[in-house]
Amino acid sequence: MTYESVDGSIVPGELPGELSDPALRSASPLPEPGAVTVVVPTFNESANIRELLRQITASVPARLPCEVVFVDDSTDDTPEVIREAARDCPYPVTVLHREQPVGGLGGAVVEGIRAATSDWIVVMDGDLQHPPSLVPELVAAGERAPAGLVVASRYIKGGSREGLAGGYRVAVSRGATWLTKTLFPHRLRGISDPMSGFFAIRRSAVTADVLKPLGYKILLEMAVRARPRQVTEVPFVFQDRFAGESKSTAREGIRFLRHLAGLRTASPVARMVVFGLIGATGFLPNLLGLWALTAAGMHYLPAEIVANQFGVAWNFLLIEHLCFRDRRRHRHWWDRAGRFALLANADLVLRIPLIALLVGRFGLGALTATALALVTTFVLRFAGTEALVYLPRKGGRAGGAADGKSRRARSRTARRPS
Repeated sequence: MTYESVDGSIVPGELPGELSDPALRSASPLPEPGAVTVVVPTFNESANIRELLRQITASVPARLPCEVVFVDDSTDDTPEVIREAARDCPYPVTVLHREQPVGGLGGAVVEGIRAATSDWIVVMDGDLQHPPSLVPELVAAGERAPAGLVVASRYIKGGSREGLAGGYRVAVSRGATWLTKTLFPHRLRGISDPMSGFFAIRRSAVTADVLKPLGYKILLEMAVRARPRQVTEVPFVFQDRFAGESKSTAREGIRFLRHLAGLRTASPVARMVVFGLIGATGFLPNLLGLWALTAAGMHYLPAEIVANQFGVAWNFLLIEHLCFRDRRRHRHWWDRAGRFALLANADLVLRIPLIALLVGRFGLGALTATALALVTTFVLRFAGTEALVYLPRKGGRAGGAADGKSRRARSRTARRPS
């Protein structure tokens, strides 16, 4: 394992004291290897930091090589409190402060995974609702299984969600769990608590670059995009928050639903289905616009052309957020909007000659020809939208990692045990 000194240099070497003694390490009841990086995403959690580090120190055995990586998006003094509290810790503590919280809490966890150096990575919240005493058991359960992912679950025997404040949050949690398991029955098989933010994963079982988090449900992201073959669970009791206020808001709920939609439309077939459903909803703004324009005295032909743009705009907004959220970075929004509008209107122009061809040349009935033309132009519009609007440009940067890293400034502070 390596450590970073306060000046940021890398210091290779063995762990201090008894940790470097092979005899003591082999006597550990925990299966080997047991090195663990605890990743804690934080946002204005300064009142919880000292107690969190105290409990981790008390819970993680001295024989278990450990480091803690805080990925901080705070606007308060949380980074300073971490640096101060780290002086009393017997293991390395690192702070990665992000000026721009790209991807929210999930994005912070991905940054922590990139920074981790241990065999195991344990992800937990900084408010002490996830008990640090369970960290060794998560690692041990993973080694016993052996598993690539160990989920701390509130919904198996021995677990409890008693720390959820109020019936509303309980209902939301249960509803979100039901929804995710319904949408991803195969990927979430064997995971009773996909909404858990407390889990351990082998560093070799996850590639940070394949993750595209949005908001705070990073376990769901991992399970769907890069689920390890073997998964096991450990029960845990969800605790009361030690200090501060919950960061769960209606805005986070909307981000969660957008994240679900993005995960569900990751495959081309699923995207095409959603694309078609969104296209069907575009009839409503189209008809409302036509009614309003003709009622205002506009001739129905130009009114139809203008009203069609209302439907195009509606479809573009939904498709941006529900079908191609992960690909929006490849072009400016005005470029995407212009290309999408051209394709949508070309579909309208193409459909009439195609119907005439099918009727006049192939002798199809008008109704059959219209239905066939609708299907044909739909498939062409979907393929054109993927290829011409959202496909990464040649020579462009693929993925968002490079963009994200270039946009955010990070300060890094660490200490090495003496």
